Amino acid sequence: MAQLPPGIRFITSFSRDQWYRAFIFTLTFFLYASFHLSRKPISIVKGELHKHCAASHGVELGSYREYAAQIQSVRKLSNASQCGWEPFDKNNYKQLLGALDYSFLCAYAIGMYLSGIIGERLPIRYYLTVGMLASGLFTAMFGLGYFCNIHNLWFYIMAQIANGLVQTTGWPSVVTCIGNWFGKGRRGLIMGIWNSHTSVGNILGSLIAAYWVSTCWGLSFVMPGVIIAVMGIVCFLFLIEHPKDISCSCTPSSSSKAFLNGASRFRVQMPTLNAKETIKSQDPEMQHLLIDSENSVTSQNSSTVGTGEGRHGTSAISFLGALRIPGVIEFSLCLLFAKLVSYTFLFWLPLYITNVEHLDAKRAGDLSTLFDVGGIFGGILAGLISDRLEKRASTCGMMLLLAAPTLYMFSTVSKMGLEATVVMLLISGALVNGPYALITTAVSADLGTHKSLKGNARALSTVTAIIDGTGSVGAALGPLLAGLISPSGWNNVFYMLMVADGCALLFLLHLIQKELRCNADHTLNTELRDQIWNKDCVSDQSSSLKKTLMECITLYVRGFVR
Repeated sequence: MAQLPPGIRFITSFSRDQWYRAFIFTLTFFLYASFHLSRKPISIVKGELHKHCAASHGVELGSYREYAAQIQSVRKLSNASQCGWEPFDKNNYKQLLGALDYSFLCAYAIGMYLSGIIGERLPIRYYLTVGMLASGLFTAMFGLGYFCNIHNLWFYIMAQIANGLVQTTGWPSVVTCIGNWFGKGRRGLIMGIWNSHTSVGNILGSLIAAYWVSTCWGLSFVMPGVIIAVMGIVCFLFLIEHPKDISCSCTPSSSSKAFLNGASRFRVQMPTLNAKETIKSQDPEMQHLLIDSENSVTSQNSSTVGTGEGRHGTSAISFLGALRIPGVIEFSLCLLFAKLVSYTFLFWLPLYITNVEHLDAKRAGDLSTLFDVGGIFGGILAGLISDRLEKRASTCGMMLLLAAPTLYMFSTVSKMGLEATVVMLLISGALVNGPYALITTAVSADLGTHKSLKGNARALSTVTAIIDGTGSVGAALGPLLAGLISPSGWNNVFYMLMVADGCALLFLLHLIQKELRCNADHTLNTELRDQIWNKDCVSDQSSSLKKTLMECITLYVRGFVR
C-alpha cells in the first residue's frame, strides 16, 4: 500500500472539529478586518479634502483676476478648489474634519448599546450580513460625494453617522461567534492573536485609500465599501454561528464548575451537593461570589426579554440583566479610559511625531504604524499571561500600572532622536493596547458566558456591546480632549493620558483584590481538604482493622466452643 503524500497526511492529522474551528477563526478574522478597512479612508483623504495652499495666498493684487479665473477653471474641471474640496477648503477645516470624526465615533458609541441587545434576538449570520452590506453602502456613499459634486457638509456628516451606527453590528457578532467556538482554556492567547485583525484592516485600508487619494479620492471610499459588502455576502454563505449547528463536538461547556475566569487547574471530583451545602463548603470569598451570582440570576430571569424559559437558557438577557453580571461595570469603565488613551494615539500620534521629529506627514504616518505593531504583540502577550495566571483583571492592572510611567518616558525620550522614538513606540503600543485588546475580546467572552448565567448562551452579544460601547465613549472623548489641551503643550496631553491610565487601573482594583483573595483562599482550602482526606483515610483504615480483628475473634470463639 502506497504511503500517503505529506500534504494529505497533514490534512488528516487534524480532526473535523479542528478544521471547523480554524475556518471560523480565519473567517471572522477577515470579516472584522474589513470593518477596519472601511473606517481608515477618512484619515487618509483628509489631506486631500484640505490642501495646504500657502503659495496661493502670496498672489499679488494685480494678478488677482487671473488667479480667480484659474481657480474657477480648476473647479469646473475637477470639482475642487486649489485649497481642497469645498466646504473643507476654508480656514475652519480642522473643526469640519473633526466633526466628521466625532459624528462617527459618537454614533458608534450610542449604537453599540442597542446593537448588542438587538443582536441577541436575531441570528448572527443574518444580523452581521445586513450590517456589512449597509456599511458598504454608507462607506461608498461618502465617496459618491466626489462623483456627484456634493459640497454640503451635512451630507458627509450624515454618511458618517449612518456608517457609525451600522458598523456596531460587527464587534458583538464576531466576538459572540468566536466565543461560541473556543472554550476558556486558552481563550486569552487565541483572542490575542485573533485581535490583530484591527491592525491588518488598518494597514490594508491605508494602502487601498492611498492608491486613489491623489487622483480620485472618491474611489478611496467606494472600493473599501465594495470590499466590505462582498465580505458580507461571504459571511451569509459561510458563517456558522455555533458548533451545535453542524453537530460539532467542540462546543465549550457553559456549565463549567471552574473557578474565576474559567480556571480548571483546581477541579476536584467530589460528590454532588445541594446548593446550600455547596455554599457552606466554599471559602468565605467564594461563598460571597456564589450568593451574588444567585441573586443576579434571579433578577436577570425576572428582567429578561424574549421567548423561552430562562432555565433552559433560551431567553435573551436584558440590558440591566447584563449589567448585573459581576465584573461588567468595572471592566466597561476601565475600557472607557483605556480606549481613550489608545484612540488619542491613533488620531494624534502622526502630528506629534511631525512636530517633535520634524518629519513630513508621510514618514510620520509610516513611523506611527509601529505603535500598532507593538499593540499586536501586547494583545498576544496579555492573552498569554492571563491564561497562565488565570487572572484577567490582574493582567490588565499590571500592564496599566506599567503604561503610565512608560507614557512619561515616551514624552521625554522621544525628543532624543529617531531610534529612541522607535523603541518607545513599540513598548508604549504593547502596554497601551494590551489591556484594551484583552478586555474587548477574552474578558467580554468570559463575562458573556459567566457562571451566574447558568448556561444561558444568549448574553455574550449584549455584554460585548456594553463593554465596547462604553469604551467607544472614551474613544470619542480622547481626541477631543487632546485637541483642547495640545495648544498648551504636548506634555500636558501626556499628563492627561497618564491620569486616564490611572483611572482605568482604579476601576479594576476591586476585581484584582477578589482574584488574589480567591487564589489565596483556594490554596488554603486545597491544603485543608487534603488534610481532611488523609485523616479520613487513616480513620477508615483503623475502622477496617478493628472490624477485621473482631471478625477473627468471633470466629475463634465459635471454633473453641464447638
